[in-house]
Amino acid sequence: MFDKILIANRGEIALRVIRACREMGVQSVAVHSTADADAMHVRMADEAICIGPPSSTDSYLSIPAIVAACEITGAQAIHPGYGFLSENARFVEILEDHGITFIGPTSEHIRVMGDKITAKDTMKKLGVPCVPGSEGGVATVEEAKALGEEIGYPLIIKATAGGGGKGMKLAKSADEMEQAFQTARQEGKVNFGNDEVYIEKYLGKPRHIEIQVFGDGKGKAVHLGERDCSLQRRHQKVFEEAPGPAIDPETRARIGRICADAMADINYIGAGTIEFLYEDGEFFFIEMNTRLQVEHPVTEAIFGVDLVREQIRVAAGVDMSFDQDDLVINGHAIEVRINAEKLPNFSPCPGKITQYHAPGGLGVRMDSALYDGYSIPPYYDSLIGKLIVHGRNRPEALSRLNRALGELIVDGVDTTIPLFDALLGQKDILTGDYDIHWLEHWLETNLQG
Repeated sequence: MFDKILIANRGEIALRVIRACREMGVQSVAVHSTADADAMHVRMADEAICIGPPSSTDSYLSIPAIVAACEITGAQAIHPGYGFLSENARFVEILEDHGITFIGPTSEHIRVMGDKITAKDTMKKLGVPCVPGSEGGVATVEEAKALGEEIGYPLIIKATAGGGGKGMKLAKSADEMEQAFQTARQEGKVNFGNDEVYIEKYLGKPRHIEIQVFGDGKGKAVHLGERDCSLQRRHQKVFEEAPGPAIDPETRARIGRICADAMADINYIGAGTIEFLYEDGEFFFIEMNTRLQVEHPVTEAIFGVDLVREQIRVAAGVDMSFDQDDLVINGHAIEVRINAEKLPNFSPCPGKITQYHAPGGLGVRMDSALYDGYSIPPYYDSLIGKLIVHGRNRPEALSRLNRALGELIVDGVDTTIPLFDALLGQKDILTGDYDIHWLEHWLETNLQG
């Protein structure tokens, strides 16, 4: 086992990793920019080291600074959290060159799954169901229109290196194809330095279902059920739950086994998430995230496992602490993402927290780096907390979420808490009858600015 781990991240996910380290008796090292000198993860870690100015490029994304921090502190391994360098294959290769363990997948798996065309081709070969579309990149509008004739509209054009909704454009007909195609290419070039795009059939009312997988890197892999992440705004998740309201046990076992077998076949190591669109009983692969997900706590709640602890164990060469037969779902869990944003436009709202009170009680977990007097810096993501609830069933979890939201106090800045108060009054949310378009349609008529 490692003696010391450096966490190459900030905020609530850095705290999450620090807590797992402390329970395992492993020393933790926090890194921080000058803007985060007073951050909670800096206070909580056993050691802390400044790695640069506020800009992420010069601090949390600076590979030389992070490697130097490891060498200075003697950290043997790095946990990347999510975002920043968590899916950077070159970063993993550099760590290997310096004899530092990356707590996550191999650089090869990160690279394969980081390119959406290669990932789709790989998953097809592994027997994972995929969305109908182009076999690879599409170079011209003429090719795109020919594909539209072949598989039918609507189609969605996606940047191969895209993410977070950037480089994605919808073409409902051949007349819309040229503008959508050129815009997606331009966004891909501007945001990711790669203008290659691919095309897929656009599904009408799918749900966003993701399967949590975990491998030991030695040919053993399991699945930990699914999460329904369909409630999204501009392709950003806001509300996640497990298990999915629309997935029955037989369907769960079938798609879970397919995913686990695929990961075993490639000797995948650590946590990963295989994401699908789900419609009319069919799953269609869209991408794989080779890291811990923001929404991992709902899976931890229903299975009673610590995914970060398991990541650390397998990275250190220790066997996984569970088999597939050990993983039995217990109850229902929901997570809502609390952002420092001003409604109705969801504009970032950094500022000083004048009062913070986290909810508590049975089945309530609050992952946040807030404290009274903390100043949220304007340089990073607006996520300031995740409220997770667990109940014996979905109605109990919803009731518990309603109660916990009523206890949560975040004063001094605007937040998205009122959004969730409003959503819990909607029949479709209470019954679980929603798809990936539901939230945006609801926002158009209920939170117009």
